[in-house]
This record gives sequence, structure tokens and C-alpha cells, in this order.
Amino acid sequence: IGASRCQTGGVWIWGTLMAAIGTVMVLGAATRSDVVVYRVLRARAAVLWKDRADTFLLISGCILIVVGGLWATGVIWS
Repeated sequence: IGASRCQTGGVWIWGTLMAAIGTVMVLGAATRSDVVVYRVLRARAAVLWKDRADTFLLISGCILIVVGGLWATGVIWS
């Protein structure tokens, strides 16, 4: 019991981190922010998505929030 608890005890940390990154992406894309972290993400996305980089980051950020929330609660990958 102790070993399995140690292996799954930190799952909520990774799920929460994933959801937090998704939140940064969504808020940055929705406001077209000039924050350095978002500018770096947008520059990387703009290579492939050109003028639709903000839309791409908005949609992928929403997906990260949902998947991160499911992971943090142990619904998936537990």
C-alpha cells in the first residue's frame, strides 16, 4: 500500500501544472498579451500557424486545462 501511494501521490501536482500552463495559454490568447512567456509561446506557434497562432493557443490551452484537471483528480492516468 505504501509503495503505490508514493507512486501516485504526486499525480495532482503534474495535473495542476498542466492546467496552469493551459490557463496561461488561454488568457494570453484571449487578451493577446505582451507577457514574455506568452510571446515566446506565440512566436513558436506562429512558425506553423502564422496569423492563426492565437486561435491555436486558445484551443490547445482549453484542451490542456481539461486534460490537466482530469489528471489532477485521478480520472485519467492514475
